[in-house]
Amino acid sequence: MRGMRITAAVAAAVLVLAACGSGTTSGPKTLKIGFTASQTGAQELTSKRQVEGIKLWADQVAKAGGIKLKDGTVLTPQLVSYDDESKTDRVQALYTKLINDDKVDFLLSPYSSGLIKAAAVVGEQNGKIMVTAGGADDATMEQGFTSIYQLYTPGSKYLTGAIDLMLAMDPTVKTIAIVNEKDAFSTGVAAAAKPYAESKGLTVVLNEGYDSGTTDFAPLVNKIAAAAPDAILGGGHFQDGQTFAKAVFDKQVAARFVALLVAPPEPTFSAIGAAALGIVGPSQWEQSVKYDATTAAAAGATWYGPAVADFVTAYQTAYGAAPSYHSVGGYAAGLVLEKAIEDAGSIDAAAVRKALDALNLMTLFGQTQFSTDTKTHGKQTAHQMVYVQWQAAGDGLASQVVWPVAVRTAPILPRQ
Repeated sequence: MRGMRITAAVAAAVLVLAACGSGTTSGPKTLKIGFTASQTGAQELTSKRQVEGIKLWADQVAKAGGIKLKDGTVLTPQLVSYDDESKTDRVQALYTKLINDDKVDFLLSPYSSGLIKAAAVVGEQNGKIMVTAGGADDATMEQGFTSIYQLYTPGSKYLTGAIDLMLAMDPTVKTIAIVNEKDAFSTGVAAAAKPYAESKGLTVVLNEGYDSGTTDFAPLVNKIAAAAPDAILGGGHFQDGQTFAKAVFDKQVAARFVALLVAPPEPTFSAIGAAALGIVGPSQWEQSVKYDATTAAAAGATWYGPAVADFVTAYQTAYGAAPSYHSVGGYAAGLVLEKAIEDAGSIDAAAVRKALDALNLMTLFGQTQFSTDTKTHGKQTAHQMVYVQWQAAGDGLASQVVWPVAVRTAPILPRQ
């Protein structure tokens, strides 16, 4: 796999050379990849992480000399991106612009299931392949799409694993509250969690949604406190998840287990201090979980790309911070597209779709394989989640992998 980050000047020079390549079947050519990012709005932080991963991938491809096809063609990625402001209507307009005006070859996704749903419809209607990171909504991938490919573990599995973890930690837990943001992703996760919890003998004493953009959780937390559940499950995205966790802490709600979506795996979640202590979250990736050629062989998958440690070093060098799973998702989306183009031997859409359908790949992000069933085509079938918990570490907090047991860095601890 390729080396480390290229400088902006060198990258620009490479792209100029690529754009001026000859018209023959070989030589350097520009591969235009389009996506939107939330430079502002509710998804700003996690979208920024995802874009950093995408850019690191493109830089490394350029430094390695491009994507080399068997016929001698060399493809150098050129990223075309716009600010979607975390707004669905802008996503639809901008993905239409990427396709019709910018003439991109392939699409990557915005961050969040709601924005991905809007982008996916535009991509599918125009026959453009899009690899999605940053979204796990089941319903989006159950529409019979032919050109949309989901990298993340589907949302229906986000909290079912948390319930398994909770009961392994404390079988005496009997009552739970499920509270979630009322967007497509979070609602879908909660809808899957409720019957699963009930199948395990748990009683759901509160099941309520809150509007996206909510900043005052006092009324909802008061309801939770009155219901006195043993555990709280739910949440939504980063900003609301962090604010909700602080509200639960400030109210001194005595739940023994709290698992929230999206927010806890983000390294900056601990900025709320003691309110983060004991909070659990599902993560698409953690750097302590190692994927390599050996784990690929055990899974019957093909190993592709850099080692986890090499990626982490490159990311920290480029951005001065540790990567979150959102960062790795963006990077892995590029890797998956790169491998499919290599396998296809061209950028012909039909050939690349065929290659994506046939993938059984292991990267630093974990295993990737897509459904080929007509109704769920492109839905992720192989990637596995892990669960983290914020625990005391010296004078501060540290995020520990606590589930599954086989890969944990620390045992799960009761919240109080």
